[in-house]
Amino acid sequence: MPRRALLVEDDAAIATVITAALEAEGFAVDRCESIAGRDRLLDENPGYVVMLTDVMLTDGDGIASLGAVRQVHPRLPIIILSAQNTLDTAVRATDTGAFEYFPKPFDLDELVRAAVQAADSRSGAAAPEAEGTGGLPLIGRSQAMQDVYRMITRVLRNDLTVLILGESGTGKELVAEAIHQLGARKAGPFIAVNTAAIPSELIESELFGHEKGAFTGALARSIGKFEQADGGTLFLDEIGDMPPEAQTRLLRALQSGRIRRVGGHDEVATDVRIIAATNRDLAPLIAAGRFREDLYYRLAVVPINLPPLRERDGDVAPLARHFLRLAAEEGLPARRLTAAAADLLEAQPWRGNVRELRNFAYRAALLAREEEIDVATVSQLLDDRAATDEPAGQVTFAAALASWLSAGHANPGTLYHSALAAFERPLFEHALRQTGGNQLRAAHLLGINRNTLRKRLDDLQIDPEAFARST
Repeated sequence: MPRRALLVEDDAAIATVITAALEAEGFAVDRCESIAGRDRLLDENPGYVVMLTDVMLTDGDGIASLGAVRQVHPRLPIIILSAQNTLDTAVRATDTGAFEYFPKPFDLDELVRAAVQAADSRSGAAAPEAEGTGGLPLIGRSQAMQDVYRMITRVLRNDLTVLILGESGTGKELVAEAIHQLGARKAGPFIAVNTAAIPSELIESELFGHEKGAFTGALARSIGKFEQADGGTLFLDEIGDMPPEAQTRLLRALQSGRIRRVGGHDEVATDVRIIAATNRDLAPLIAAGRFREDLYYRLAVVPINLPPLRERDGDVAPLARHFLRLAAEEGLPARRLTAAAADLLEAQPWRGNVRELRNFAYRAALLAREEEIDVATVSQLLDDRAATDEPAGQVTFAAALASWLSAGHANPGTLYHSALAAFERPLFEHALRQTGGNQLRAAHLLGINRNTLRKRLDDLQIDPEAFARST
Protein backbone atom coordinates (compact mmCIF):
# COMPACT_ATOMS: atom_id res chain seq x y z
CA MET A 1 0.00 0.00 0.00
CA PRO A 2 1.35 3.49 -0.83
CA ARG A 3 2.12 5.78 2.07
CA ARG A 4 -0.48 8.52 2.48
CA ALA A 5 0.52 12.18 2.59
CA LEU A 6 -1.71 15.18 3.32
CA LEU A 7 -1.02 18.39 1.39
CA VAL A 8 -2.66 21.60 2.65
CA GLU A 9 -2.01 24.28 0.02
CA ASP A 10 -4.36 26.93 -1.38
CA ASP A 11 -2.26 27.68 -4.48
CA ALA A 12 -3.54 25.20 -7.06
CA ALA A 13 -0.43 25.39 -9.26
CA ILE A 14 1.96 24.73 -6.39
CA ALA A 15 -0.29 21.96 -5.04
CA THR A 16 -0.33 20.24 -8.44
CA VAL A 17 3.47 20.30 -8.76
CA ILE A 18 4.05 18.99 -5.22
CA THR A 19 1.42 16.28 -5.65
CA ALA A 20 3.00 15.03 -8.87
CA ALA A 21 6.46 14.94 -7.28
CA LEU A 22 5.24 13.06 -4.19
CA GLU A 23 3.23 10.57 -6.25
CA ALA A 24 6.32 9.90 -8.38
CA GLU A 25 8.05 8.97 -5.11
CA GLY A 26 5.29 6.47 -4.25
CA PHE A 27 3.02 8.57 -2.01
CA ALA A 28 -0.76 8.68 -2.22
CA VAL A 29 -1.59 12.35 -1.76
CA ASP A 30 -4.80 13.90 -0.41
CA ARG A 31 -5.17 17.64 -1.03
CA CYS A 32 -7.13 20.47 0.57
CA GLU A 33 -6.77 24.25 0.80
CA SER A 34 -8.12 25.16 4.22
CA ILE A 35 -7.81 24.45 7.94
CA ALA A 36 -11.34 23.03 7.95
CA GLY A 37 -10.49 20.68 5.08
CA ARG A 38 -7.31 19.62 6.81
CA ASP A 39 -9.10 18.77 10.06
CA ARG A 40 -11.78 16.80 8.19
CA LEU A 41 -9.23 14.73 6.29
CA LEU A 42 -7.20 14.07 9.44
CA ASP A 43 -10.35 12.81 11.18
CA GLU A 44 -11.26 10.57 8.26
CA ASN A 45 -7.76 9.21 7.58
CA PRO A 46 -5.67 8.59 10.71
CA GLY A 47 -2.91 6.85 8.73
CA TYR A 48 -1.07 9.84 7.23
CA VAL A 49 2.72 9.45 7.43
CA VAL A 50 3.46 13.13 6.72
CA MET A 51 1.60 16.41 6.35
CA LEU A 52 2.78 19.35 4.26
CA THR A 53 1.03 22.62 4.98
CA ASP A 54 1.17 26.22 3.83
CA VAL A 55 0.99 28.97 6.46
CA MET A 56 -1.57 31.39 5.02
CA LEU A 57 -4.65 29.33 4.11
CA THR A 58 -8.09 30.36 2.90
CA ASP A 59 -9.57 30.32 6.41
CA GLY A 60 -6.69 31.25 8.68
CA ASP A 61 -3.10 30.84 9.86
CA GLY A 62 -1.88 27.28 9.27
CA ILE A 63 0.78 27.51 11.98
CA ALA A 64 -1.40 29.02 14.69
CA SER A 65 -3.89 26.18 14.31
CA LEU A 66 -1.36 23.35 14.59
CA GLY A 67 -1.72 23.12 18.38
CA ALA A 68 -5.01 21.28 17.97
CA VAL A 69 -3.45 18.93 15.41
CA ARG A 70 -0.63 18.11 17.81
CA GLN A 71 -3.06 17.16 20.55
CA VAL A 72 -4.74 14.54 18.35
CA HIS A 73 -1.75 13.51 16.20
CA PRO A 74 1.33 14.11 18.36
CA ARG A 75 3.68 12.03 16.18
CA LEU A 76 2.57 13.19 12.74
CA PRO A 77 5.59 14.71 10.93
CA ILE A 78 4.72 18.17 9.64
CA ILE A 79 6.55 20.09 6.91
CA ILE A 80 5.69 23.78 6.74
CA LEU A 81 5.77 25.83 3.53
CA SER A 82 5.54 29.60 3.54
CA ALA A 83 5.77 32.66 1.34
CA GLN A 84 5.88 34.74 4.55
CA ASN A 85 9.66 34.46 4.53
CA THR A 86 10.64 36.11 7.79
CA LEU A 87 12.62 34.92 10.78
CA ASP A 88 9.40 35.11 12.80
CA THR A 89 7.77 32.53 10.49
CA ALA A 90 10.81 30.24 10.58
CA VAL A 91 10.88 30.35 14.38
CA ARG A 92 7.12 29.76 14.68
CA ALA A 93 7.46 26.76 12.38
CA THR A 94 10.27 25.34 14.49
CA ASP A 95 8.40 25.93 17.74
CA THR A 96 5.49 23.82 16.52
CA GLY A 97 7.85 20.87 16.27
CA ALA A 98 7.82 20.96 12.46
CA PHE A 99 10.00 18.34 10.84
CA GLU A 100 11.22 20.91 8.32
CA TYR A 101 10.46 24.44 7.14
CA PHE A 102 10.67 25.51 3.49
CA PRO A 103 10.38 29.16 2.43
CA LYS A 104 8.92 29.71 -1.03
CA PRO A 105 10.26 29.35 -3.65
CA PHE A 106 11.75 26.02 -2.58
CA ASP A 107 13.77 23.26 -4.21
CA LEU A 108 11.23 20.58 -5.16
CA ASP A 109 13.73 17.72 -4.95
CA GLU A 110 14.78 18.85 -1.48
CA LEU A 111 11.13 19.04 -0.41
CA VAL A 112 10.44 15.48 -1.62
CA ARG A 113 13.56 14.19 0.17
CA ALA A 114 12.36 15.82 3.38
CA ALA A 115 8.92 14.22 2.98
CA VAL A 116 10.49 10.77 2.52
CA GLN A 117 12.72 11.27 5.56
CA ALA A 118 9.77 12.50 7.63
CA ALA A 119 7.67 9.50 6.63
CA ASP A 120 10.53 7.15 7.46
CA SER A 121 11.24 8.72 10.82
CA ARG A 122 7.66 9.20 12.03
CA SER A 123 9.02 12.03 14.17
CA GLY A 124 7.31 15.25 15.06
CA ALA A 125 6.76 15.15 18.83
CA ALA A 126 4.70 17.92 20.32
CA ALA A 127 6.44 21.20 21.04
CA PRO A 128 5.37 24.25 23.06
CA GLU A 129 3.29 26.96 21.47
CA ALA A 130 5.31 29.65 19.75
CA GLU A 131 5.84 32.77 21.79
CA GLY A 132 5.68 36.26 20.37
CA THR A 133 8.79 37.18 18.44
CA GLY A 134 7.94 40.75 17.59
CA GLY A 135 10.82 43.18 17.56
CA LEU A 136 13.41 40.73 16.29
CA PRO A 137 16.33 42.63 14.80
CA LEU A 138 16.69 40.63 11.56
CA ILE A 139 14.88 41.92 8.48
CA GLY A 140 14.86 40.41 5.00
CA ARG A 141 13.11 37.87 2.81
CA SER A 142 15.83 37.17 0.25
CA GLN A 143 16.84 33.59 -0.40
CA ALA A 144 20.22 34.32 1.16
CA MET A 145 18.53 35.33 4.42
CA GLN A 146 16.18 32.35 4.30
CA ASP A 147 19.25 30.14 4.54
CA VAL A 148 20.36 32.11 7.60
CA TYR A 149 16.93 31.82 9.23
CA ARG A 150 16.88 28.08 8.72
CA MET A 151 20.33 27.73 10.30
CA ILE A 152 19.19 29.84 13.26
CA THR A 153 16.16 27.63 13.87
CA ARG A 154 18.40 24.55 13.90
CA VAL A 155 20.47 25.81 16.86
CA LEU A 156 17.67 27.18 19.08
CA ARG A 157 17.00 23.95 20.98
CA ASN A 158 20.62 23.02 21.69
CA ASP A 159 23.78 24.57 23.09
CA LEU A 160 26.08 23.86 20.16
CA THR A 161 28.80 26.46 19.64
CA VAL A 162 28.09 28.75 16.70
CA LEU A 163 30.59 30.67 14.53
CA ILE A 164 29.04 33.53 12.55
CA LEU A 165 31.03 34.51 9.47
CA GLY A 166 30.47 37.66 7.45
CA GLU A 167 31.78 41.02 6.36
CA SER A 168 31.76 44.03 8.66
CA GLY A 169 28.34 45.60 8.98
CA THR A 170 26.33 42.51 8.01
CA GLY A 171 24.71 42.14 11.44
CA LYS A 172 26.62 39.30 13.09
CA GLU A 173 25.77 40.49 16.60
CA LEU A 174 22.09 40.68 15.64
CA VAL A 175 22.18 37.02 14.61
CA ALA A 176 23.79 36.14 17.93
CA GLU A 177 21.11 38.11 19.79
CA ALA A 178 18.36 36.35 17.82
CA ILE A 179 19.77 32.92 18.73
CA HIS A 180 19.86 33.96 22.38
CA GLN A 181 16.42 35.63 22.48
CA LEU A 182 14.70 32.71 20.79
CA GLY A 183 16.63 29.87 22.42
CA ALA A 184 16.44 27.99 25.67
CA ARG A 185 18.80 30.47 27.40
CA LYS A 186 16.72 33.58 26.75
CA ALA A 187 16.10 34.07 30.49
CA GLY A 188 19.85 34.29 31.08
CA PRO A 189 22.21 37.18 30.28
CA PHE A 190 23.54 37.98 26.82
CA ILE A 191 27.10 39.29 27.15
CA ALA A 192 28.87 40.65 24.07
CA VAL A 193 32.63 41.16 23.93
CA ASN A 194 34.53 42.73 21.04
CA THR A 195 37.85 40.96 21.41
CA ALA A 196 39.51 43.30 18.91
CA ALA A 197 38.75 46.33 21.10
CA ILE A 198 40.46 44.98 24.23
CA PRO A 199 44.23 45.49 24.69
CA SER A 200 46.03 42.14 24.45
CA GLU A 201 47.40 42.45 27.97
CA LEU A 202 43.90 42.85 29.42
CA ILE A 203 41.86 40.37 27.39
CA GLU A 204 42.38 37.38 29.71
CA SER A 205 41.31 39.46 32.71
CA GLU A 206 38.31 40.72 30.75
CA LEU A 207 37.18 37.21 29.83
CA PHE A 208 38.11 35.20 32.91
CA GLY A 209 38.32 37.86 35.64
CA HIS A 210 41.16 38.37 38.10
CA GLU A 211 41.93 38.10 41.76
CA LYS A 212 42.96 40.99 43.96
CA GLY A 213 46.65 41.74 43.50
CA ALA A 214 46.97 39.67 40.32
CA PHE A 215 48.70 42.63 38.64
CA THR A 216 49.36 46.29 39.21
CA GLY A 217 46.04 48.05 39.57
CA ALA A 218 44.08 44.91 40.52
CA LEU A 219 42.74 46.39 43.76
CA ALA A 220 39.85 43.96 44.10
CA ARG A 221 38.53 40.71 42.65
CA SER A 222 36.86 41.20 39.29
CA ILE A 223 34.38 38.83 37.67
CA GLY A 224 35.06 38.20 33.99
CA LYS A 225 32.65 37.89 31.07
CA PHE A 226 32.44 34.10 31.37
CA GLU A 227 31.06 34.33 34.90
CA GLN A 228 28.85 37.30 34.00
CA ALA A 229 27.29 35.22 31.21
CA ASP A 230 26.64 32.19 33.42
CA GLY A 231 23.34 30.61 32.46
CA GLY A 232 23.20 32.62 29.26
CA THR A 233 25.18 33.39 26.13
CA LEU A 234 28.67 34.81 25.66
CA PHE A 235 29.18 36.44 22.26
CA LEU A 236 32.83 36.78 21.23
CA ASP A 237 33.01 39.20 18.32
CA GLU A 238 36.06 39.57 16.05
CA ILE A 239 37.45 36.30 17.37
CA GLY A 240 40.08 36.29 14.61
CA ASP A 241 41.88 39.14 16.38
CA MET A 242 42.26 37.33 19.70
CA PRO A 243 45.91 37.06 20.90
CA PRO A 244 47.44 33.55 20.84
CA GLU A 245 47.80 33.32 24.65
CA ALA A 246 44.12 34.12 25.15
CA GLN A 247 43.21 31.58 22.45
CA THR A 248 44.89 28.86 24.50
CA ARG A 249 42.95 29.74 27.65
CA LEU A 250 39.70 30.05 25.71
CA LEU A 251 40.23 26.58 24.21
CA ARG A 252 40.81 25.15 27.67
CA ALA A 253 37.61 26.81 28.96
CA LEU A 254 35.60 25.41 26.05
CA GLN A 255 36.98 21.93 26.57
CA SER A 256 36.47 21.77 30.33
CA GLY A 257 33.60 24.16 31.01
CA ARG A 258 35.75 25.70 33.74
CA ILE A 259 37.79 28.90 33.98
CA ARG A 260 40.49 30.21 36.29
CA ARG A 261 40.70 33.89 37.14
CA VAL A 262 44.01 35.64 36.43
CA GLY A 263 46.13 35.29 39.57
CA GLY A 264 43.81 32.64 40.99
CA HIS A 265 44.37 28.97 41.85
CA ASP A 266 40.83 27.57 41.96
CA GLU A 267 38.83 26.67 38.89
CA VAL A 268 35.29 27.99 38.54
CA ALA A 269 32.60 26.01 36.68
CA THR A 270 30.61 28.04 34.14
CA ASP A 271 27.43 27.26 32.23
CA VAL A 272 27.74 29.38 29.10
CA ARG A 273 26.78 29.04 25.46
CA ILE A 274 29.48 30.43 23.17
CA ILE A 275 28.69 32.25 19.95
CA ALA A 276 31.71 33.67 18.12
CA ALA A 277 31.96 35.87 15.04
CA THR A 278 34.59 37.20 12.68
CA ASN A 279 34.82 39.21 9.49
CA ARG A 280 38.15 37.60 8.65
CA ASP A 281 38.99 34.47 6.71
CA LEU A 282 40.45 32.25 9.43
CA ALA A 283 42.07 29.75 7.04
CA PRO A 284 45.13 31.92 6.24
CA LEU A 285 45.43 32.89 9.91
CA ILE A 286 45.51 29.20 10.82
CA ALA A 287 48.09 28.52 8.09
CA ALA A 288 50.25 31.36 9.39
CA GLY A 289 50.04 30.07 12.96
CA ARG A 290 48.11 33.12 14.16
CA PHE A 291 44.91 31.26 15.01
CA ARG A 292 44.70 27.86 16.63
CA GLU A 293 43.20 25.21 14.38
CA ASP A 294 41.84 23.22 17.33
CA LEU A 295 40.11 26.34 18.64
CA TYR A 296 38.57 26.91 15.21
CA TYR A 297 37.00 23.46 15.22
CA ARG A 298 35.71 24.03 18.75
CA LEU A 299 34.06 27.29 17.69
CA ALA A 300 32.80 26.27 14.25
CA VAL A 301 30.57 23.39 15.34
CA VAL A 302 27.75 25.20 13.52
CA PRO A 303 29.01 27.86 11.09
CA ILE A 304 26.49 30.45 9.89
CA ASN A 305 27.53 32.46 6.84
CA LEU A 306 25.90 35.87 6.88
CA PRO A 307 25.59 37.29 3.34
CA PRO A 308 26.70 40.80 2.42
CA LEU A 309 23.89 43.18 1.55
CA ARG A 310 24.82 43.11 -2.16
CA GLU A 311 23.83 39.41 -2.24
CA ARG A 312 20.45 39.97 -0.55
CA ASP A 313 18.24 40.68 -3.54
CA GLY A 314 15.18 42.71 -2.60
CA ASP A 315 16.17 43.29 1.04
CA VAL A 316 17.50 46.85 0.77
CA ALA A 317 14.13 48.62 0.54
CA PRO A 318 12.50 46.75 3.46
CA LEU A 319 15.60 47.40 5.56
CA ALA A 320 15.62 51.10 4.64
CA ARG A 321 11.94 51.46 5.57
CA HIS A 322 12.60 49.59 8.83
CA PHE A 323 15.42 51.99 9.71
CA LEU A 324 13.26 54.99 8.86
CA ARG A 325 10.64 53.69 11.31
CA LEU A 326 13.33 53.23 13.97
CA ALA A 327 14.59 56.76 13.32
CA ALA A 328 11.06 58.13 13.83
CA GLU A 329 10.71 56.17 17.07
CA GLU A 330 13.94 57.78 18.25
CA GLY A 331 12.65 61.30 17.64
CA LEU A 332 13.69 62.04 14.07
CA PRO A 333 11.05 63.22 11.56
CA ALA A 334 8.80 60.50 10.12
CA ARG A 335 9.68 59.82 6.49
CA ARG A 336 8.32 57.67 3.66
CA LEU A 337 10.35 56.15 0.84
CA THR A 338 8.90 56.25 -2.68
CA ALA A 339 9.03 53.15 -4.84
CA ALA A 340 11.44 54.79 -7.29
CA ALA A 341 13.72 55.90 -4.45
CA ALA A 342 13.66 52.37 -3.06
CA ASP A 343 14.72 51.03 -6.47
CA LEU A 344 17.63 53.48 -6.51
CA LEU A 345 18.74 52.30 -3.08
CA GLU A 346 18.52 48.67 -4.24
CA ALA A 347 20.96 49.48 -7.05
CA GLN A 348 23.68 50.78 -4.71
CA PRO A 349 26.67 48.56 -3.76
CA TRP A 350 26.45 49.22 0.03
CA ARG A 351 30.05 48.22 0.71
CA GLY A 352 29.45 48.91 4.39
CA ASN A 353 26.49 46.51 4.31
CA VAL A 354 23.51 46.89 6.64
CA ARG A 355 25.38 49.27 8.94
CA GLU A 356 26.00 51.68 6.07
CA LEU A 357 22.35 51.49 4.96
CA ARG A 358 21.18 52.19 8.52
CA ASN A 359 23.38 55.29 8.75
CA PHE A 360 22.11 56.47 5.37
CA ALA A 361 18.47 56.02 6.44
CA TYR A 362 19.01 58.01 9.63
CA ARG A 363 20.78 60.75 7.68
CA ALA A 364 17.89 60.82 5.19
CA ALA A 365 15.36 61.09 8.02
CA LEU A 366 17.25 64.08 9.41
CA LEU A 367 18.11 65.96 6.22
CA ALA A 368 15.18 65.31 3.85
CA ARG A 369 13.10 68.46 3.37
CA GLU A 370 9.84 66.67 2.64
CA GLU A 371 8.03 63.86 4.41
CA GLU A 372 8.37 61.75 1.27
CA ILE A 373 11.89 60.72 0.30
CA ASP A 374 12.01 60.65 -3.49
CA VAL A 375 14.66 59.86 -6.12
CA ALA A 376 16.02 63.43 -6.13
CA THR A 377 16.54 63.38 -2.36
CA VAL A 378 18.24 59.99 -2.43
CA SER A 379 20.46 61.05 -5.33
CA GLN A 380 21.53 64.19 -3.51
CA LEU A 381 22.30 62.29 -0.31
CA LEU A 382 24.28 59.70 -2.28
CA ASP A 383 26.27 62.47 -3.96
CA ASP A 384 26.94 64.12 -0.60
CA ARG A 385 28.10 60.79 0.81
CA ALA A 386 30.44 60.21 -2.14
CA ALA A 387 31.91 63.68 -1.70
CA THR A 388 32.50 62.98 1.98
CA ASP A 389 33.96 59.53 1.41
CA GLU A 390 36.23 60.56 -1.49
CA PRO A 391 37.58 64.13 -1.19
CA ALA A 392 38.22 66.02 -4.40
CA GLY A 393 41.43 64.93 -6.10
CA GLN A 394 41.66 61.70 -4.11
CA VAL A 395 41.42 58.50 -6.17
CA THR A 396 40.51 55.34 -4.27
CA PHE A 397 42.38 52.13 -4.96
CA ALA A 398 39.14 50.48 -6.11
CA ALA A 399 38.56 53.28 -8.63
CA ALA A 400 42.16 53.10 -9.87
CA LEU A 401 41.94 49.33 -10.23
CA ALA A 402 38.65 49.62 -12.12
CA SER A 403 40.24 52.14 -14.46
CA TRP A 404 43.26 49.87 -14.97
CA LEU A 405 41.03 46.89 -15.75
CA SER A 406 38.82 48.82 -18.15
CA ALA A 407 41.92 49.93 -20.06
CA GLY A 408 42.60 46.29 -20.96
CA HIS A 409 46.13 46.01 -19.55
CA ALA A 410 45.99 42.22 -19.23
CA ASN A 411 45.34 39.41 -21.68
CA PRO A 412 42.71 36.72 -20.95
CA GLY A 413 44.20 34.08 -18.68
CA THR A 414 46.72 36.46 -17.10
CA LEU A 415 44.35 38.94 -15.45
CA TYR A 416 44.91 37.88 -11.84
CA HIS A 417 48.72 37.79 -11.97
CA SER A 418 48.92 40.99 -14.02
CA ALA A 419 46.70 42.85 -11.56
CA LEU A 420 48.65 41.45 -8.61
CA ALA A 421 51.95 42.58 -10.10
CA ALA A 422 50.53 46.02 -10.89
CA PHE A 423 49.36 46.33 -7.30
CA GLU A 424 52.48 44.93 -5.63
CA ARG A 425 55.11 46.95 -7.49
CA PRO A 426 54.11 50.44 -6.23
CA LEU A 427 53.40 49.01 -2.78
CA PHE A 428 56.85 47.40 -2.43
CA GLU A 429 58.56 50.43 -3.92
CA HIS A 430 56.79 52.66 -1.41
CA ALA A 431 57.91 50.45 1.49
CA LEU A 432 61.50 50.41 0.25
CA ARG A 433 61.45 54.15 -0.28
CA GLN A 434 60.17 54.67 3.28
CA THR A 435 62.88 52.42 4.76
CA GLY A 436 65.84 53.42 2.59
CA GLY A 437 65.97 50.03 0.93
CA ASN A 438 66.19 48.11 4.23
CA GLN A 439 64.39 44.85 3.43
CA LEU A 440 63.87 43.81 7.06
CA ARG A 441 62.23 47.12 7.95
CA ALA A 442 60.25 47.12 4.70
CA ALA A 443 58.90 43.64 5.44
CA HIS A 444 57.93 44.79 8.94
CA LEU A 445 56.18 47.85 7.49
CA LEU A 446 54.25 45.66 5.06
CA GLY A 447 53.44 43.05 7.70
CA ILE A 448 54.90 40.17 5.70
CA ASN A 449 57.78 37.73 6.08
CA ARG A 450 61.22 38.97 4.91
CA ASN A 451 61.71 35.86 2.74
CA THR A 452 58.33 36.52 1.08
CA LEU A 453 59.37 40.10 0.37
CA ARG A 454 62.73 39.02 -1.07
CA LYS A 455 61.08 36.48 -3.37
CA ARG A 456 58.53 38.97 -4.67
CA LEU A 457 61.23 41.59 -5.24
CA ASP A 458 63.14 39.06 -7.32
CA ASP A 459 60.01 38.10 -9.26
CA LEU A 460 59.21 41.75 -9.97
CA GLN A 461 62.86 42.59 -10.66
CA ILE A 462 62.90 45.37 -8.07
CA ASP A 463 66.40 46.30 -6.85
CA PRO A 464 66.29 47.44 -3.19
CA GLU A 465 69.77 48.96 -3.60
CA ALA A 466 68.31 51.56 -5.92
CA PHE A 467 66.26 52.90 -3.01
CA ALA A 468 69.24 52.79 -0.67
CA ARG A 469 71.26 54.97 -3.05
CA SER A 470 68.46 57.50 -3.38
CA THR A 471 68.20 58.20 0.34
